[in-house]
Amino acid sequence: MLYLYVNYLVKGESVIEAESKNILLDTIKSATAGSIVYPPGGRFGPRIQQDIQLVMLYSGEMDVTIGDRKIHVEPGNVIMLMPGQEEYFTFSKKEDTWHRWISVHVPDLKREIIEQLSSLPECLPLSENMNRLLDLMLRIQQHTSATAPLLISLGLAALQLYPTESKQLMQKEEKHPAVYAAIAWISGNFANEFTLKDLAEAVGVSTEHLVRLFRQHEHTTPIQYVWRYRVRQAVGFLTNTGLSITEVAQSCGFKTSHHFARLVKQTTGHTASELRQLSWGGLRDKL
Repeated sequence: MLYLYVNYLVKGESVIEAESKNILLDTIKSATAGSIVYPPGGRFGPRIQQDIQLVMLYSGEMDVTIGDRKIHVEPGNVIMLMPGQEEYFTFSKKEDTWHRWISVHVPDLKREIIEQLSSLPECLPLSENMNRLLDLMLRIQQHTSATAPLLISLGLAALQLYPTESKQLMQKEEKHPAVYAAIAWISGNFANEFTLKDLAEAVGVSTEHLVRLFRQHEHTTPIQYVWRYRVRQAVGFLTNTGLSITEVAQSCGFKTSHHFARLVKQTTGHTASELRQLSWGGLRDKL
């Protein structure tokens, strides 16, 4: 059974997993996707929103008036609209406005779910993952109905993706850009040997400043983060490839098999051989 787990931040202090307050797959009655281009000066509404709707803007501009509030949406963003709201849309006066949408109809949506979803950012940058979901829905609905289980599942996936990306955005805004740059650099170079100085130079800060930033935002040092990252990659190789344990160690930047074995055991509680056996035995959830 699929659920929507709503993650949201309370004053930036903690993430609450609303596991007891979820949208069950079988409460969704339909899911649809669409695309439209409005000419300059276009308008739409007023209307009463019936669904949870994600509207993605690609060109032009859009103002959405909800009650006495006006939300301005720029291209490259997605806005979440909630059922029961009166909405009025005005589009760019100078150029065509192209937007697409995903609508998920949940007639018995609980008030606490509405409140939790409403606590998320109303507008987010449009991600490639959301675009792909929308593309897939548009293709599939040409050959099936809005009540088809596959479309409903994809609609639910879009609702799961929005709070996940909201959380990522809020976390990203809280961290220093150098931390994100360092993490991205590590992901592309973890198999190679490098020093703290190499990492700091790659992101344009001093080694001392990078250490302070990682302690502040990641609660660890940059080098400790690197070794944790290497272990995570190694576990993935052990459980998903046929590489030997020695090959996995070398592919993940470990200098010696002893160092590899010690960190894997220390981090996961299992030896490399045990991790592989658990995976082959279909017991990956125990890892």
